[in-house]
This record gives sequence, C-alpha cells and structure tokens, in this order.
Amino acid sequence: MVMGTMVSEDYKQTEVGVIPKEWNLKKFEDVLTGFSSGATPYRSNSDYYNGDIRWITSGELNYNVINDTIEKITKEAVKKTNLKILPKGTFLIAITGLEAKGTRGSCGIVGKESTTNQSCMALFPTKELLIDYLFHYYVNYGDSLALEYCQGTKQQSYTGTIVKKLPIVLPPLPEQQAIAEALSDVDVLLTSLEQLIAKKRNIKQGTMQHLLTGKKRLPGFTGKWEEKKLGDICNYQNGSSIEKYFNNDDGFKVVSIGNYSSEGRYIENQTFIDRGIEKLIKRFILNKNDLTMILNDKTSNGTIIGRVLLIKESGKYVFNQRTMRLAPSNDIFPLFLYYKINSDEVHNLIVGLAKPGTQIYVNTNDILELAMVFPKTIEEQKAIAQILSDIDAEIEALEQKRDKYNAIKQGMMQELLTGRVRLRV
Repeated sequence: MVMGTMVSEDYKQTEVGVIPKEWNLKKFEDVLTGFSSGATPYRSNSDYYNGDIRWITSGELNYNVINDTIEKITKEAVKKTNLKILPKGTFLIAITGLEAKGTRGSCGIVGKESTTNQSCMALFPTKELLIDYLFHYYVNYGDSLALEYCQGTKQQSYTGTIVKKLPIVLPPLPEQQAIAEALSDVDVLLTSLEQLIAKKRNIKQGTMQHLLTGKKRLPGFTGKWEEKKLGDICNYQNGSSIEKYFNNDDGFKVVSIGNYSSEGRYIENQTFIDRGIEKLIKRFILNKNDLTMILNDKTSNGTIIGRVLLIKESGKYVFNQRTMRLAPSNDIFPLFLYYKINSDEVHNLIVGLAKPGTQIYVNTNDILELAMVFPKTIEEQKAIAQILSDIDAEIEALEQKRDKYNAIKQGMMQELLTGRVRLRV
C-alpha cells in the first residue's frame, strides 16, 4: 500500500459532499442488516445478574472491541427478556442519550459473544461493506450524524427507522480494506502508547507509596522522619470570589476548581483577570512555589478535594474562591510537599475529613491540623521530588506523543474517508 497524491479530478457531487467517481453514497439499510437493540433484565430479580453471559451497556461503547462487560447475566435472564446472543464481530452503536458528547457517536465491536441493553443497536455488514471500514467511518462521522439525524427533546435518540436512513460513503472493497488497515495501524500505535502511559503511572504510584512514606530510603540518607502539621510548615490564605473581574482575553490566569485534575495536575482554561486591576486583587496573586488546594466542590464526589497545584511562575496566576494558598516554609521543599499532599495516603486522609452536603468541603482548620511525616533534611526531600518529577516528565512526553498521533489520525480520517487522498491497492 502506497500513499497516493491528491486527486483533483474524477469526482462527483453528492448530498454529503464531493467524493471520488468510483465511490458510492448509500444508506445504512443498503449495506447493513440487524437494526435491533437489546433489553435490560428485570432489576428486581438479582439472580438474573449472577450469570456468565456478557451484557453490554452503551456506556461500554468506547470506540473499542468489547471482550468483557461490567455485568453478566444468566441464561434465564436471556430467555425471559428475549435477548439475542450477538456473535463476535457485531457492530454496535449507542442509540439513546445522544445529547451527551460522551455518548453521541460512540460505537464498539463485539469481541466475544454478548447480549446488550436497549441503548445499544446491533448492525451487521453485508458483503458490500467491511466491518473495519464501517468502524472507522462511524468513529469519524458518528458524532455529526447523531447531531443531524437523532430525535427527541430532553433525551435525543435513534430508532431503527432513523439509523436505516443514515448516509455512508462507500469505496470499492479493496479500498475499504486499505483505508481500514492504514487507520488501524495508527490505532495499534496509540494503544501501545496508552498502555505504556498506564504502566508509567503505575510505576509512579508505587514509587510515591515507598518514597513519600519513608518505607524505602534513597542511598545516602538516614535519620528518622519527623511528623509535622501542615499549619506549622505553611502560611495559608483562603481564596475569595473574584468572578466579577473575569474576562476571556488576557491577563492573570485564574486558578479555580476547573483547573484541578483528580491527580493534581493543572488543566488549562481560558479564564483571565485584567492586569489593569492588579491593585484590587493583589492579595490573590500567586507567587512561585505557592501551592493552591481545593477546599470544596459540588461535583467531584471527593476526587479533587484536597488536591494541590504547584505554582511555577510568580505574578502569572490568581486564586479564586473554594481554594486556599499554602506557602511552604524554608525547610520544606515545595515540589516534595506537592507530591506528598497529592499522594493517595494524604488524599485519602483529606477525603476522610470532608463534610457531606450540597457541596463536599473540608474546613481550613482541619487541613492545617493535618499531620504528615517529612524527611528531616531538605536534601532528601529534593532527591525524592526529583525522582517523581523525572517520571512525570516521561509521562508528559508520552502523552504529547500520543496527542501528536491522535492529531495525525484525525487528519488521516478526514483525507482518506472523503477520498481527498487515495490509497493505491
């Protein structure tokens, strides 16, 4: 297979755009059969869910091959609910809840015999259509197809009648095969990168559990670690509501709840405060090596409560309400404290202090009373932080590589699935 050049002639106009003359525009009903959905066995009968028959829900359709399921049902459940056992290779699409971006356009392929719930529709290609081509076609166009064709107000859905009318651009079979192979090769690379990233993250977690607790010491360091309260090693300041100063142009970047990941990593956003009002918000301007902590949140169920971010540049950020500033003393290395607070051990302690309600929150005083053990010397703190920082750098490099290949794949899909670039077969 050799990548061809951009074709500038021998195209035809269709309702979905210009496609090569040799390609056809068809409807799903022309090249697919099935159009059936599953069902949910009676929930009140818990015995139905103690079997070994795989039962796929739409939440498990994640552009993937599904070899196992969260829930499994019994033969009796299959019989009573009139469910079909779908063979390996069945193509599935989500047909309910399509107003949500996470579900809209989602699809998967049955990897091992399974049943499904009513939110999944099973489709079977005819001899004119290869399932691997269909998969990549729907990954690329499923979201836009759902936006254009699905029905409903509060909950947007597909029906069999609607899905049958969906358009599909159909190259000849050899070209379908070539397109699917090219895109699948990139998928293999992306999968290997995801697996390597997951492995590195597991290594980091294990390293944190050993080094941040003193269970394992680095060569050259001895002496007992000391227990200290957070309030004794940090100056603190609670945030305040500064939303009235927000803009979307430029200025100070605002550190708010939306900037915290569940791992304590900074998530970029586009909320700013004009530098022209610097005097009004001066006390909320963050300095290098400050840490900011989430104190309450109504949506996270504890996943970001107590997470901290480390500020790496002075005069660039301000912190908002529901967060607090922690400024470490000179005998605490800020990067070590960042990893220490974000460790599972300390995060679980903070979650245990959280108060339930319409918003999950922790009291400032409880945070300041939180006791942790620290290496006695700042040199050992720096050495531990450097190891964890090096692992983070490796993970970040792999994530950037993954994102690069994702962008390449998106470009390939746009070119190959429209015929703007042809593959020689």
